Amino acid sequence: MVIQWSDEDNCYLVHLPEFPWQQFHTHGKTYEEAAKHGQEVIESLIQWYKEQGKTLPEPITFPHKPLKVA
Repeated sequence: MVIQWSDEDNCYLVHLPEFPWQQFHTHGKTYEEAAKHGQEVIESLIQWYKEQGKTLPEPITFPHKPLKVA
């Protein structure tokens, strides 16, 4: 789950990279609300995949880059 602030929408947007058919899946006025909504979407998608007899998408791994401390 990727959560980012949108000045244009004035809210936090939630992207689920493993489910790429749309850029953003939900949103929230606060970070916590966006995370809660994102979790609800994930749970719904998992249930839908199970009902359809489909396998869940493979997790996307991002390249590991060491953190640079200023």
